[in-house]
Amino acid sequence: MTVVRDLLAEALGGRYSLDREIGRGSMAVVYLAHDDRDQRPVAIKVMQPALVNALGTGRFLREIEIAASLSHPLIVPLYHSGNAGDVLYYVMPYVEGESLHQRLKRERQLSLGEALKITHDAADALGYAHSRGVLHRDVKPENILLADGRALIADFGLARAIGAADYERLTATGIMIGTVFYMSPQQLGGDLSLDQRADIYSLGCILYEMLTGEVPYSGLSLSQVVNRIVSTPVPSARRLNAAVPPEVDGAIIKALAKSAGDRFGSMQEFVAALADR
Repeated sequence: MTVVRDLLAEALGGRYSLDREIGRGSMAVVYLAHDDRDQRPVAIKVMQPALVNALGTGRFLREIEIAASLSHPLIVPLYHSGNAGDVLYYVMPYVEGESLHQRLKRERQLSLGEALKITHDAADALGYAHSRGVLHRDVKPENILLADGRALIADFGLARAIGAADYERLTATGIMIGTVFYMSPQQLGGDLSLDQRADIYSLGCILYEMLTGEVPYSGLSLSQVVNRIVSTPVPSARRLNAAVPPEVDGAIIKALAKSAGDRFGSMQEFVAALADR
């Protein structure tokens, strides 16, 4: 990673000063840096080589450019992206807080009020993107950041690039393992005509997990999880948490419908159903 850091520092010189590594996962290494022009801290995500090979440079940069056009207070913006000697990266604000994944890892289950608030914020941001013809395609707790009492959606460009890539190739690299739990049957089946109902499914999975402490479908292997998502009945959150109101449970079940046509048609409809509890 010393070589990568040197390439990145050279490409960003004059605009961003690298500070230190602050995160590492299967998809990216994250550095804290300083924006020397605008005098603000930023986070720079550098893609792991396996992901770069699976995505391709052209697709990555195209999707990042599309995502950079989004402007919403609950969407983490993208400042800059590029290719430094085959090292793909993008720059975004440094958000002080934690991801929903980190929160759930620590607390496992959230109160009804907090879970609904996070869901409403996420739906607001995603609904805005959908109105502009942009899907996220990888809505999961890692991509929801909690800061200053709000939930923000992150990694739009990266998620879109991953969603447009070959599922089998990504699975072979191990990249998809943490994502499969929140993928709709249509995504798992390689459907190329996905719409906002794929993101609605993913957000429904997240709400289920926030209220129960478990993902809707689990298994001993990746193939078993995929099979259960595609073929087993939609579970009720109330079987694990009797405090979940029937109306909320019903909304989650509809969001998780096997057929996209049986789900809510928009994030607004999903939120309205939750508000009717």
